[in-house]
Amino acid sequence: MIYLKLLFSFFKIGLFSFGGGYAMIPLIQKEIEMNGWLKASEFADIIAIAEMTPGPIAINSATFVGYKTAGLFGSIFATIGVSLPSILLILIVSSFFFKIQKKPVNILVFYGVRPVITGLIAAAAFFVAKTAIFKENFSIEVFNYAFNKPASFFDFGGIAILVASLIVLIKFKLHPILTIAGAGVAGVIIYSFIPLK
Repeated sequence: MIYLKLLFSFFKIGLFSFGGGYAMIPLIQKEIEMNGWLKASEFADIIAIAEMTPGPIAINSATFVGYKTAGLFGSIFATIGVSLPSILLILIVSSFFFKIQKKPVNILVFYGVRPVITGLIAAAAFFVAKTAIFKENFSIEVFNYAFNKPASFFDFGGIAILVASLIVLIKFKLHPILTIAGAGVAGVIIYSFIPLK
């Protein structure tokens, strides 16, 4: 039963996710919460691993979640589930898309969808940030009084790595793979001296 549940859940995610892998992260998170498959911190770790490994982040995430939830067959069913809608839709849409792509209504639809994709990617970034920066269970209510909490509420190692990563990515245009590798090394060094919790 768990295999079919994984297949259906990730099929749903693949079917209704527009904007690529990062836009899928909030939907994957919602399914995980609804089914109680993983803790938020475990899912954040899976996103980090999925980002570091080759291939699309959505497929990697589905594979990791499936494996963590139900082993090898869980990963197979989750991966098939998240990939199948794209394959089917591309086969269907590609046959007639080029005939209608210049029609004004299609252009307007894409203009409407783009801001939502931006919002989904921002939501994914927010989810990963809240587990990387805050040590306690995070919520909007926590955010409202977070700055009145003691310093131990924040993960200063995570904040330092985030700021350093943004600087090297934006200012020095360092390749993302090198940035990820550097962040991993920085994590080993920093968290050798700072307790994680």
